[in-house]
Amino acid sequence: MMNLPEIIRIGAGSTRSLQVEQALTANERYPELPSVFATAEMIFAMECAAADAIKEMLPNGFVSVGTLVNVKHLAATPVGEKVVASAKVVKVSEKFITFECEAHDEHALIGSGEHQRGVVNLKQFLTGINSRANQ
Repeated sequence: MMNLPEIIRIGAGSTRSLQVEQALTANERYPELPSVFATAEMIFAMECAAADAIKEMLPNGFVSVGTLVNVKHLAATPVGEKVVASAKVVKVSEKFITFECEAHDEHALIGSGEHQRGVVNLKQFLTGINSRANQ
């Protein structure tokens, strides 16, 4: 079994930047909603930043997967603005890595919270998914 506290460094972090396009808005999936940056897209950017923060520390053949999200979406961001999502490792246990996450647009903090990831052997993970898909 992998010993995560030995391989994942507290304080490791990363950022992801993106431009808000119509395809990333709440309106894109739910036409009655406004054309503002979707909460799900903000969370995904945070998850990607978290995965980026630790990917180089993982052994070959292993990836991290999201297991928990507890995030507040604090402000709406219109189409055309830049968003930067960040994630920093704040806790490592035997099974999970916990990140502090934030997202900012060009004006303010738009989201903050906690995200947790687990580490899996990609080949074993895909084998399990394929067997579930074939049931």
